Amino acid sequence: MGIAASELSRFVIRPTLIYLGRDCPTAQALLLGIAASQTALGTALHGRRCHGLYRIAEARHQHLWDDYLARDPDLASLVSGLASQHAFLGAPHLELTVNLRYATAIAWLLIEQQELALPDVDDVTAMARIWRQIFHPQGRLRDFSTAWRTCVTSPA
Repeated sequence: MGIAASELSRFVIRPTLIYLGRDCPTAQALLLGIAASQTALGTALHGRRCHGLYRIAEARHQHLWDDYLARDPDLASLVSGLASQHAFLGAPHLELTVNLRYATAIAWLLIEQQELALPDVDDVTAMARIWRQIFHPQGRLRDFSTAWRTCVTSPA
């Protein structure tokens, strides 16, 4: 069983976006939908190739730091402020699994890095396209829609 959608949004996603200065309803909904699609809101957080609530690959995590955050020291400082400093130094990718706010920040910045226009908050199909483009290129739009219905709009 994963995390309740309302609690994930209230206690992890929204506070993280506020902390980063990026809060908006569409960003919250998009991240919630991605977490639902990638891990059914956290039913499995660690895989061999991808980590955490959003199933972020180690290489993508590293590239985000090297190619995006390295160019914005203030943003990099904010993000590193979310990490468990000692643990992050020893196993930075594991932070994606054990630290939900850090993983959420990284997931959002993977989206932001693409400089995409955000859809309306109720446009699930457009959010699915972003999910597929950034997080799951082999994914089907209906997989996102199904996860949205199952995990977000009809929570158990």
